[in-house]
Amino acid sequence: MLEFGLRRAQGIDGALGASRAAYIGGAAATSNVLAGRLLGIPVRGTHAHSWVMFHGDELAAFRAYAEAMPGNCTLLVDTYDSIDGVRHAIAVGRELRARGHDLAGIRLDSGDLAHLSIEARRMLDEAGFPDAKIVASNDLDETVIGSLLEHGARIDAYGVGTRLVTGYDQPALGGVYKLGASRDEHGSWRDAIKLSEQPTKITNPGTLAVRRLRKAGELVADIIYDSDVGLTAPALHDIEDPFRPAYAPEFDEASELLVTYLRVGQPVRDPDSLDVARERAARELAQLSPRARRFLNPQPYPVGLDPHVHSRKQELVAAARAGSRPD
Repeated sequence: MLEFGLRRAQGIDGALGASRAAYIGGAAATSNVLAGRLLGIPVRGTHAHSWVMFHGDELAAFRAYAEAMPGNCTLLVDTYDSIDGVRHAIAVGRELRARGHDLAGIRLDSGDLAHLSIEARRMLDEAGFPDAKIVASNDLDETVIGSLLEHGARIDAYGVGTRLVTGYDQPALGGVYKLGASRDEHGSWRDAIKLSEQPTKITNPGTLAVRRLRKAGELVADIIYDSDVGLTAPALHDIEDPFRPAYAPEFDEASELLVTYLRVGQPVRDPDSLDVARERAARELAQLSPRARRFLNPQPYPVGLDPHVHSRKQELVAAARAGSRPD
């Protein structure tokens, strides 16, 4: 999967931030040349439709591009007619091969991508270009890509732009800042809580931290606990899911999830490099169960409360509703 969202990114530095985040999340490369220069992200891409339109003749446009990029020639074939475009790409591929180069691939950007990719693969193979890659773009997201895979599409790489770099399906993060605890005049922490008629909006009290739980190397849950009290789940067995109280996964390992970079407004460690962050993201994603990785999974990856935080929350809720403040 390639990040293709430069022209659709939002904000003055949105494109750079999106390229960086996409690469950490697993994108193989970006079309954003500035991100490649500043951040060291691999750069991949093709020419635009305007290149073909400027030349007027598709075959002439492909030849001009092959002259400029003989060692990395991926041709966009759908400006006029995709199948004719593949034929023209094959013709230019033969000319490249005669000069000691090879056709890197083609890109499809419209139409029935599954059908066109199957037909293009057949044409390329029969013409002697089995290694030429087929790249697809055109408002792709995980749902469209999943459908293409189900229909047997012969696509080697997906260029994803708008729906990756913008907040397309969730324009705002559903998280808020609320006070969990504050120090009193003696330097001791005093827990705080916000109530709501909606259970999801009742905050969790305490100086909170998170541990990630594993069973035989597979992620099973995250547990929120009070860092001053420590983890109280007996034998790491008994965590409380506020919405499914009976949930109690089996696990054999717990590791700290949050890393402190600032303390009292001062940096305490340098940020991770892009490669380190990318490696960590890949490692964590690989440890999710296949069930949790399915984007239509009706039972998402669980995050629960340590028993102490759960009981303290219930205590504060009861006290606040009674009009008092517990110690």
